[in-house]
Amino acid sequence: MYTALREMTHYRGMRRSDQYAPRDRRRSARHLATPLPERVYRDFVDMLFDMRLPVFGLAFVFVAIATLFAFEWHDPIIGALAAAAVLLTAARLWTMQAFKRAGAAASLNQLKRWELRYAIGTCGFALLLAGLNVRALTYHQPLMHLITVSLVFAFGAGVVSRTSVRPRICIVSLLLATVPTIAALAAHAFSNHGAMLHTQLFAIQALLLAMITTLSLQSVGHLYRSAVQHHTIEHDMAQLAKHDALTGLANRLLLRDRFQDAVVHALRKGENVAVHYIDLDGFKAINDHHGHPAGDSLLQQVSRRLEATVRAEDTVARLGGDEFVVLQAGVAQNGEAEMLARRIIKKLSAPYAIDGASMSISASIGIAMMPDAGRDLERLLSRADSALYRSKTGGKGRAHFCKREDAPGDHRAVA
Repeated sequence: MYTALREMTHYRGMRRSDQYAPRDRRRSARHLATPLPERVYRDFVDMLFDMRLPVFGLAFVFVAIATLFAFEWHDPIIGALAAAAVLLTAARLWTMQAFKRAGAAASLNQLKRWELRYAIGTCGFALLLAGLNVRALTYHQPLMHLITVSLVFAFGAGVVSRTSVRPRICIVSLLLATVPTIAALAAHAFSNHGAMLHTQLFAIQALLLAMITTLSLQSVGHLYRSAVQHHTIEHDMAQLAKHDALTGLANRLLLRDRFQDAVVHALRKGENVAVHYIDLDGFKAINDHHGHPAGDSLLQQVSRRLEATVRAEDTVARLGGDEFVVLQAGVAQNGEAEMLARRIIKKLSAPYAIDGASMSISASIGIAMMPDAGRDLERLLSRADSALYRSKTGGKGRAHFCKREDAPGDHRAVA
């Protein structure tokens, strides 16, 4: 919760300082240079590849206009630009579809390569837009110029709203489309066509496009900062919702999600899932004698030891107090669960160093196997709790599997 509040406070502070333009520009530069958290970066790249309809729509209009002008003016260069737009758009749409198939499992380096492909496609289309305007402005057809320049405005609005989450792509593609168009408008303004207000109107249009480009570049920084703040807070809140605040382990909500995934995988492969219900022996005495800070430190060290003992596909969760659960996935036989339980007991029974003092505890474990003890998480936890009771009453520091006669119940009053 502290992390989320800190981010929210940071966000409010940034909103207050938006009135100071120089400070805002310095902050924009810092945000562009600061590496994103991987989870936020993944969100942003995924957003880029979720824009197939706008990509297709603008390309369709571009090809229609370019084809019309190519036939009207008998211009093979504009015809070639239309053909290039068809090929480029087909490649962009195919890339977007390929990313949707592979993006979720992509590594960080692969994501960067996907982003580069998107950047090449966007910048390529920006160059085609600029090429169409530069070529069209060699003719004195003001109404047609209005249409081609309008395409640049549409592209700029779209790229700022959709691509500002990757500001470098947004800025480069925007400049590639607008700078050549502005130069072509300025050059055409001073060409000799003798029409009334010809120079003034084309110069104003060039100035207008330059001003809008400048304002759009400033908007990119603001939109990017807002997106980073929003997604960072969103992920922090999701982290708080599914993780224990003290230890960082999964809580009951995330444990339930992981259990469902493990069950699906186990049923598909004909394997079992083991639920280890763990209770710390002697924790209450340490907490009472040394205080809650020492108890919290002990729980954190226990959490790290549990994480180091299990496999990556297993899940360690804290249900509250000194109660932990290990979800062991892909178990072929009961002996594997028993071996893990013994490793956990041995690992947790080693001494702990807290504030210069050596402290020792042990652990008792109850084990319930899916599907023998049930296929519902709550039932498995209850059966494992019953087995845990027998472990604690049998001498502590032991592990027992649940039995058929174990009825659901709460035996956690045993110290």
